[in-house]
This record gives sequence, structure tokens and C-alpha cells, in this order.
Amino acid sequence: MKQELGRSMIEMMGVLAIMGVITVGAIAAISSAMNMQKHNEVNDSVVQMVTQVRQMFSEFDDFSNINNATIFGAIGMSNKNPYGGTYEITADPANPRQFIISINGLSQSDCEYFVTKGWDGSVGYELSNRTQSGASGDCNKSNGENTVQIIYGE
Repeated sequence: MKQELGRSMIEMMGVLAIMGVITVGAIAAISSAMNMQKHNEVNDSVVQMVTQVRQMFSEFDDFSNINNATIFGAIGMSNKNPYGGTYEITADPANPRQFIISINGLSQSDCEYFVTKGWDGSVGYELSNRTQSGASGDCNKSNGENTVQIIYGE
């Protein structure tokens, strides 16, 4: 009987199965890394907005004159967020010494992440893990329609 060289079909299927598992793992890791990058980008943008708004209004400590239409040009930032939505900065109607940063256009999972995140310097409530969160939002809307609001000020 003549001995043939090469791979059998079973061996090739095994190799393809292993490659498939590796590919799925890589895609999951990339997706997770991209989502974390978006979270970090939103966090950095919110910190920059808070810093700029506080510098602009620090003399009066009254945020009632914030105009969402012009504030982003004044602080040198875009109102677009990495989720395809927008940021909004408005005065808190209940307290002129506070302002609200809204993050619009979030999926349900991203909305839940930002609501439970501890936002440094925000005015809010204490979460179960003893971190402060000034964020609120109803995360039960369709993906891309959820909004988180974070309150800053006194």
C-alpha cells in the first residue's frame, strides 16, 4: 500500500475550529477595548467641560446664563460624543448654582454604566459601594435613545 503525504480532512477541520475560537476571542477583546475607549473618552470630555465651565463662571458662581447653543464654542469643544449622540450643558432650573451635563444617544448598557459610575465633584447621592454619583437617567429606552444627566455645582 502506498503511503500518501498531506493532511487529512479531520486534521484540517481541527485546525479551522481552533482558528475560529481564536478569532472569536480576538473579536470579543477588540470590542471590549473599543467600548472601554469610548467610556474613557466620555469621562475625559465631561471632566474638561466641567473644568472649562467652572473657569468661565467662577467669578459669579451662577450658572443660570449658560446657553447650550454657544457654550461649546466658548469652551472650545464639540458637542458630539463618541456614541453618535451629543452633549448638552444647561443650568439646573432648580438651582442656579448648579449646571447639568447631559450625555445623549446612549445604548442601555452604556447608560447604565454612566449612571452607576462615580463622577468626581458631582452633586448627587451615595451609591451602595460608597462612591458619589451625581448621574441620573432612565436607561429603559431603545438603544441610542438613552440620556444620562450629571449635576455639578453647589
